[in-house]
Order: sequence, then C-alpha cells, then structure tokens
Amino acid sequence: MMDYTQGKKKLEDWVVSEMEYSPDSLGKCEAIMSLGNGYMGLRSGTEEPYIDETRNMFVSGTFNKAFENEATELPNLADITRIDVRVDGERFSLEFGKTNNYMRQLNLKTAELTRSFDWVSPLGKDLRFVFKRFVSLHNLHLIGMKMEVECLTAPVQFSFESGIDAQMNNSGTQHFLEGERRIFDKQFIQLVQTTNESEIDVVINTSHKVILNDQPIEQDPNMKMNRRKVWQSYEVELEPNDKLAVEKLTTLYTSRDKPVDNAAYSLDELREQSLQALKNSVKEGYDLLFKEHQKEWDDKVWNVYDFEIDSEDGFDQLAIRFSLYHLICMTPAHDDRMGIAAKGLSGEGYKGHSFWDTELFILPFFIYSNPEIARSLLIYRYRGLVGARKKAMENGYEGSMYPWEMAWPTDGEVTPIWGDIDVVTGTQTKIWPGFIEQHISADIAFAVYQYHNVTNDYKFLEDYGYEIVFDTARFWASRLEWNDEKKEYHINGVIGPDEYKEHIDNNAFTNYMAYFNIKLAIHYYEKLVKENPELLGKLEELLQFKNAFADWTQKVKEIYLPAPRAKDLIIPQDDTYLQLKKMDLSKYKNQDRVRTIYNDYNAEQINAIQVSKQADTLILLYLLEQTFLHGDPRLTGKVKEANFRYYESKTLHDSSLSLTTHAILASDIGEKELAYSLFKKSTEIDLGPKMNTSDMGIHAASIGGIWKTAVFGFAGIRLVDGKLKVNPALPNHWNRLNFTIQWQGQPVRFSITQSKLSVEVIDRKTLIFENDGKLYTCEDTINISIVAANSES
Repeated sequence: MMDYTQGKKKLEDWVVSEMEYSPDSLGKCEAIMSLGNGYMGLRSGTEEPYIDETRNMFVSGTFNKAFENEATELPNLADITRIDVRVDGERFSLEFGKTNNYMRQLNLKTAELTRSFDWVSPLGKDLRFVFKRFVSLHNLHLIGMKMEVECLTAPVQFSFESGIDAQMNNSGTQHFLEGERRIFDKQFIQLVQTTNESEIDVVINTSHKVILNDQPIEQDPNMKMNRRKVWQSYEVELEPNDKLAVEKLTTLYTSRDKPVDNAAYSLDELREQSLQALKNSVKEGYDLLFKEHQKEWDDKVWNVYDFEIDSEDGFDQLAIRFSLYHLICMTPAHDDRMGIAAKGLSGEGYKGHSFWDTELFILPFFIYSNPEIARSLLIYRYRGLVGARKKAMENGYEGSMYPWEMAWPTDGEVTPIWGDIDVVTGTQTKIWPGFIEQHISADIAFAVYQYHNVTNDYKFLEDYGYEIVFDTARFWASRLEWNDEKKEYHINGVIGPDEYKEHIDNNAFTNYMAYFNIKLAIHYYEKLVKENPELLGKLEELLQFKNAFADWTQKVKEIYLPAPRAKDLIIPQDDTYLQLKKMDLSKYKNQDRVRTIYNDYNAEQINAIQVSKQADTLILLYLLEQTFLHGDPRLTGKVKEANFRYYESKTLHDSSLSLTTHAILASDIGEKELAYSLFKKSTEIDLGPKMNTSDMGIHAASIGGIWKTAVFGFAGIRLVDGKLKVNPALPNHWNRLNFTIQWQGQPVRFSITQSKLSVEVIDRKTLIFENDGKLYTCEDTINISIVAANSES
C-alpha cells in the first residue's frame, strides 16, 4: 500500500512511502524508489531475497549484444545489494514470523532509501531492522548501504552474508565473461566482469564495516568465492539492547568512463584506481559520504530547480518533486555520448534504448531549466548521425534517417524485430516501428530548433545543429514519393505517433513534421548564405549537398499536408483513419491497465478501427504552434480545439506519453478541470495505487511530461518562433505556482496565482514577453492582473 502523506514538517510532500510488505507487488517500489545519479542506476530491491524480485544495476552507455539474434541492451551488472541474514540459524524473511511498523520510504529531498520494521522471528525473538541506501550524486561511482539491527528481548545468534554477485542476467540473457575475483586484506572485495561483445570492463569493489554498540568488531570474516561471485560472512551474538550496524560501501568503474575510454587504457590501472577510491571512501564512512551526497542534491537540484505549488492537494507538489528527482537520476549529464532510456535506469524495459521520448517529453525540462545538460543530450544525437546515415543508406535514402531506438551512438537501429503474442494467430508480432516509424528524424530537428530559440546558443548550431537539420532534411527530400495523379509528394507506408495504425499513408504528423524539417533547413541555409558563407561551404563539402537547397525549395511546395475538413475542422490523421469502423470504446477507455484491447483484437484488426493508442495529430498542433509555422491557417486555435474533442474520445492513452499532451491542450482550450484530471492520471502512472504499472521500470517520458504539463499547460509558458508567451491557467485548487526557467541566457522567475502573474528577471536583462495578446517589457519585476488581462480578450 502506497502512502504519500508520511513526510512531516520540513519533509511534507517530499516522501514516497510503502506502508506494508507485499510479496506479490515487489516491482512497484523497486522501480519508483530506484536510486541513481545519471552515471548509474540501482533498482530498489530489498536486501533479503524474494522469489518475484528484480535486481538491476545499470551503468549508462555500457551497451552489449549478448548474441547475434538479440538486440543490444544495457546489461544488468553484478548485484551488491543482497544481504542474506540468518537469525538463530534460520533464514530471515518477512514471509516468516511477524512484522510490525513496516515502512519503506524514498526521501526525494535527500535521495536516500530507508526501510524499517520490527520483526518477531518464528522462535519469538524480537528484532528491530533499519536499512539505508544511497547512490551518490557527489561521487558518481559510489553506492552507500547501511543495515542497523537492534536486539529487543532475548539473545540472538545473528549472521549475514554479503558481497558481489555476478550471477545476474537480463531476463535470462547473460552478458558478461567471468573476470577475476579477489579479496584484499580480508576486507576489500573486487570483481571484474567484461561484456562478451562490446568488451567493456566493469570493476566493482565493496567493503563491510561491522560495528557492535558503537565499537568496530575485530573478528575476521569468513571469505567465500564461487562462480561469478565473491562474498564474506559474519556472525555476532546479540544480547538484549545490543545494536549492530553494518556499513557496506561500493565503488563501480568501467572502461567506458570518459577518462579511461582511450587507447592508453589499462584494466590493471582501472582496478587499482577503483580499489583506492573505495579505500578513501571507507575512511569517511557512510554518514559523512551521505552528507556530501545530500549537499549535492541541495546545491545542484533543489536550490536550482525551485518549483513550488501551493495546492489544496499536497500530492501535486510531491508529483512535481518526483518528476524532478527521476529526471536527475536517469540523465547522463556527465557524458554527451549517452542518452536517456525510456525506463531511465530503473528497469530492463525497452533495453535501455532512447526514443523520441527524449526530444519531445524530457529534453524540454532541461532546455528551460539546465541548457548545458540539454546541449549534451543533443550532442548525443549529433554523434548518432553515424548510425542515422547508415540506416538511410541501408534503406535506399540519402542523408540521416535516425533509428527509432538508439543505444550507443554508432550502433544505428537497435529496435528488436519480434515482440508480444498475436492473440488470433498465436505467433509473435513483428515490431514495425524500427522499420517504418520515421518521424523521429524530424522530432530531433524540432528539438534543435527549440533548444536554439530558448537558449540563443549559436555555437551549438554552428558545431552540431546545422548538420543535424541539413542531413535530416536530405533524408526527407529523398523519402518523399511523387503521386503523379495528384501532382504532389506523399509519404506512404509509415507509422505515426499512434502506433495502433501501421502501414498507413500520409500520416498528418509525419508529413507536417517532414515539411517543417525541410523548411527549417531552407531557413538555416539562407541564414548562412548571408551570415556565414564560409561555414556553409564547409557543410556543403562535408555533406555533399550542393544541389540540396534547390531540391528542398522545389519539393517543399508540393508536399501533401492534410488540411482541416471544412465541415468540422478535423485534420485526417492519415488517408484512411476517418473512414475506419467506429465502435464503442468505453470498455477500453475505462480499463484498469493499458493495452487491454489486445486481449480482444490483434494488430491487424485494431488497424481497421477508429481508435488511437496515444496523441498523434494533437501533438502536431502543439509542436508546430511553437515554430515559424504558428500563423498557418491550418493550425489555428479553433482547429486545435476541434481536433482535441474529436481525437481524445478515440484515444485510449495506452502509451504513458499520451496523457500529458492531452492535458496541455485541454488547458490551452480552457478545459481546466479536464486538464487537471489528465495531469493527475499522468502522475498516477507511476505514483498511483495500482501496484503493477511500473514493474519494468518507471515511465521516463511521462515523468518528463509531469513538469511539461505544469509549465507549458498550467503556467502557459510557450515558445512561439523565438518569442516567449505566458498565458497561465492554474487548476482551480492551486493557489500559487512558483518556478524559474532559463530564457535566452538569464533566469526568469515566475509567481502565478489565480489572479496575478509576477515575472522577475534575475540578471536584470531586458525580457520581452506576451501575455493575452499584449507585449510586456520587463527589466526587473512586473505584475499583471490575470483577470483584467483575460477580460480584454
């Protein structure tokens, strides 16, 4: 049972709590309470083992392909969290004896996981347990654990085994060759494992410090070694009121780490370096290391991303903090060779691959809050041009065709080919997005545009952005198909964002985004002709596109762009969607879990029904209004509202990406209650009462979308072709919303109530923004009456 009200006083709305142990729903807390620092992620399994547990530890960028017929994935590293405890010789488990006062908590503010309970053994012995754990943000290579045991009534023979267990796998697949294992000075355990295909070395070191009644015990542990495993065991006699503390510190380094990923790399040096790092940490101890970690969270996260909601429901504030917490945990801010996985670093779902989730649902937070990290994530896509060009060439196209799923930048397309069962035929279904879901190339071009307009980072454009936009435009120009009958270019045989519609022609999202991508390339080309012909010459030589500009300008005029129907302003999602069979979708709209439609229909049958998995045409309208196309008569506010009302009723939200887009648009069209309802549902994808929604890991895009809904939806912040618009529409029970964004080189602080918008420019640089159709110039602080402004419209 989850509880979000356990944080008291200064920790109010900071704590995610589990109030009782349930062996049938372990995955929920393992995922949502996972720990991480962007370099590595640690799923929050319990110390003692259970049958249905999933123990995961991942390091960003360590991709490996276990076998030729498997997809590359982040390998599950050796486990360091398991501690096998025995009480009077019997294995300790919460499935035996009696448990009282159970609580497991993730403190979002300190990024520490704790678990505490009183336990009565089957023999009637009373013990009190407290477990603590953190993954350091101060030292990206460090994990701290602490076990505290208090004997309450009768003497107990207490023993435990702990070490490094490399007998782990990814859903049955083993990725590692066995490496050397060793214990130094009867204290420091070291294990080396090497990925079998990518040949990445992983060096893990761990150490235990055992303290009885505030005094370190002197006994030497029993040392044991087995295949892919090395560990130690300790035994202590506990008398009533005795208190035992065990500190376990671990360091983790890999040959993919930037400082050692070079020709001079030496495994022996990495082993020595990582072992010395552990020894240094042991001298400091858990408590001091945790204080350093906590200070880093304060200094780099909570004091920077100051986001305050005064709501009648404190859960809203907690949900935003949960969003910010996981955005930090999942993002490899330390290395621009790495992207964000669809499940972050919290589970094996989607194999650690990056999707369009990053650019459209996660990147906006960093663009508006930490442009340096946003830049790093876009450089990752720049490095991916190698794989994108390879995919284009293999498919007979020019330029760069980005992989639907991306891993290491040079890997190219890594989407698995086969997926879940077809309920009609009993066979495996083919995963088509890797072949025909192609809009991601334009999505990345949009992200370049958005980043540059919000940050004014021209250096990024020069070094990376222009090349991405030009080469993706070359792809689209070669991808267009001439329809001689209609005398226009089509894009046939694709999947749009709505993945319940496969092999469709002229998906509106894909066509419009391709159009935008080419128009953006034309705009940048003309800009360089005037402002930097030398750079343009270098890019033309590099990309060999001397004739591309003429090709773009000719083709872009003839791309078919589905227009709103005259009778109802509905933009056809594709050539056939509006002619498909309609049916009562209430059963699936009210489902307890996603994708229940697949219990009744297979993909081919769903393809023939007017039903959508997620936002498609709607996200198009949201994106393009931010660009130089915002004045296009096909993309007006009336068109947005008409399409929202039409498509939302047919959308099952079977993707976690869907709800936040609908929430933002509902807010845009004045549906405040519906907008908040959709926002609340999006927060409950991971934080809700259902205990099986997060088993494969947290939903990274939805978590990014929580922040997006609050800022772009309720606060009404919007980029519109290089200009800032602010049109707040707070939920009725939100009294105030305070936050800061970065806009074109300076922090801007917003404070919004139901009746007033306050804007403060921190660096006192001039800010021009629009509210309700009026332009305002701010050089310090400005207050605007929301009621008065809206009444004039």
